[in-house]
Amino acid sequence: MKKGDILDLEISGYAFEGKGIAKIVKEVRSAEEEPKKFVVFVEGAYPGDILSAQVGKIRKSYAEARIKNLHVASSLRTEAACKHFGTCGGCKAQNLSYEHQAKFKEEQVKDIFERLGGLKDFELLPIVSAVKIYFYRNKLEYSFADKRWLSESEISSMQEIPDRNFALGFHIPGMYDKVLNIEECHLQSDSSNQILNLTRKFFKDRNISIYSTKTHEGFLRNLVIKQASNTNDLMVNLVVSEENDELLSDYKESLLREVPAITTIIFNISKKKASIAIGDYEIVSHGGGFIIDKIGKSKYRISANSFFQTNTSQAEKLYNVGLDFAEFSGNEIVYDLYSGAGTIPIFISEKVKQIYGFESVEPAIQDALVNRELNSVSNFEPILADLNKSFLPIVEQKNLPSPDVIITDPPRSGMHAKTVQDILVLSPAKIVYISCNPATQARDVKLLCDGGYELVKVQPVDMFPHTYHVENVAFLVKSKI
Repeated sequence: MKKGDILDLEISGYAFEGKGIAKIVKEVRSAEEEPKKFVVFVEGAYPGDILSAQVGKIRKSYAEARIKNLHVASSLRTEAACKHFGTCGGCKAQNLSYEHQAKFKEEQVKDIFERLGGLKDFELLPIVSAVKIYFYRNKLEYSFADKRWLSESEISSMQEIPDRNFALGFHIPGMYDKVLNIEECHLQSDSSNQILNLTRKFFKDRNISIYSTKTHEGFLRNLVIKQASNTNDLMVNLVVSEENDELLSDYKESLLREVPAITTIIFNISKKKASIAIGDYEIVSHGGGFIIDKIGKSKYRISANSFFQTNTSQAEKLYNVGLDFAEFSGNEIVYDLYSGAGTIPIFISEKVKQIYGFESVEPAIQDALVNRELNSVSNFEPILADLNKSFLPIVEQKNLPSPDVIITDPPRSGMHAKTVQDILVLSPAKIVYISCNPATQARDVKLLCDGGYELVKVQPVDMFPHTYHVENVAFLVKSKI
């Protein structure tokens, strides 16, 4: 086998990150040699597909390939709703029935914990599927680019393409400098799509420059739309390179005229060279500069640059799983690590005695303080702490009581080794570990189990239909041995 070869394959399984699995038997050179199965991962393929695929990467025990021709389509396939599907990298599995999307995610969590984590004898509860599989996101972040992704038909037409140097949409996977013009996205709302298309037309008609990470020149950088799920708040956050009062005022007026539902408009001014949708400072042009949303009966203030779970309805289910696992009696001292804007501490505040939230990002601490007041919560204290270092000195300095339960919800990279060690030193009776990356979660859980804990159960929650991402909640207790 060599790169570029065309293989005829039947897909028999499904792997993490949305790849179909085909197994072929390697040729043997002698009768004494045992036949070995060689795995081919095919992007965008599903069990039951019969296809021809072109080989890309080749490794000792596996190869990666792309579909060249689909001869027989799997019965698991369905029609994708979005016209950008297949080019846009946002939704990897819109053409897979949602029932099977959820099933495969559940199986992947089990495989990761058992095979990669080496963990066993735990209960795997059924995945909590999403009821709303479209228009579920409360945040979308778009990029401007001076290189628009061209379709094959545009390239082959040999005609002049007048708008090839202006795009607003999503980056093509693996292409940091090329952006696909998005005209509709099925992940947020019709109002969001209206704002997107109005913004593109407004700046394109005025021939406004786009920031380049190569030259570090240009005006337009990002468009971020945040929309509350349980209130009527709607935020437009435009990230630009410098102030321009007249232009941005005209843009604001155009937005409010066409989409009066917008409740706040913010301009983030970014001098950063990197392509990051966060400004050095912000100008609130309309409204209060934030939106209010609810999870359960709790209210949260969400500013332009603060983190909030992007699927509000599923976030409530996710937190309820954590509550069910912890089985609070009402007398517990709880430490919440990576507490962000205080969403989890406020959500559980009525169920426990006291919560201390540890968070590395200072603006998130400020949001947590506001959210604490919004909900009249008196038993939650947000604490600024670098969770890439030991946080035990802060515990000692503040003379905090020892935790009965630790809840942790780290970023995709998982917990720092020092944080894991701190948890083992604190030795709570229970640990509730929420993660958006089961692979790093399984790694950390294994370390905790090696340190004297027992993994009791896990439950995946599908926060992101049509993608291969899945949230997972793990529950550990202090070993009695």
